[in-house]
Amino acid sequence: MTDDLPSQSGTTVLVVDDEAAVRRVLVMRLQLSGYRVICAEDGEQALELFHSESPDLVVLDVMLPKLDGFAVCRRLRAESCVPIIFLSAVEAISERVAGLDLGADDYLPKPFSPKELEARISTIFRRVGRSNAVVESRELLAGQGVLRLGELVVDTNRRQVTRGVERINLTYTEFSLLELLFRDPGRVVPRAEILEQLWGYPPRRAADLRVVDVYVARLRGKLEPDPRNPELILTVRGIGYSSQRIGEASATA
Repeated sequence: MTDDLPSQSGTTVLVVDDEAAVRRVLVMRLQLSGYRVICAEDGEQALELFHSESPDLVVLDVMLPKLDGFAVCRRLRAESCVPIIFLSAVEAISERVAGLDLGADDYLPKPFSPKELEARISTIFRRVGRSNAVVESRELLAGQGVLRLGELVVDTNRRQVTRGVERINLTYTEFSLLELLFRDPGRVVPRAEILEQLWGYPPRRAADLRVVDVYVARLRGKLEPDPRNPELILTVRGIGYSSQRIGEASATA
């Protein structure tokens, strides 16, 4: 059943949770923040609403009737880069990593503070260059145009990456990670800095940094000819990651 909600202008958030109490709280808090909120209580309904309403972000519970959150995420990622935040009562690191491996942008364990969820949603919209009130200017790579990395062409204005005639599909988070690492080629970027800049919160425990490792692995898998022997994104053990200068790699307007 879809909650009957008043239509509001602004960014649309799809909340998918089988607990009515959770939906009510999130609807109230997110609407007060100016978002238009639509709700689904199972995985199949979530997909139907996604296709009919084209939301800007999905808050997705893992444990759902009919189709679980992982299955929903997998289907969404096959056709869309829409930001996804997982919610789950299971805080196991393996489940968190599994969700991120599917392409989710963030993962929040239950019980959670609605205020923290709002903060993470705001962080994602800032990162993708959208908010419910203001379209913010994105920080672009040096040159504010096209960056060439070997066979790769990175268009920072369109947020697209191509290899020859092939377009490489990156999620918002993956592209933002690419921007961050190549903003200053050769600089070592600590994992804690990556977490704070892209996810908006500092590491509270070692497991939080695993989010960064998962996304670096995903990015390498899409960009590197041999992800096991990376040439673009190098690991600096005990610290973080560094982007490799490739030949005459340079940005042109």
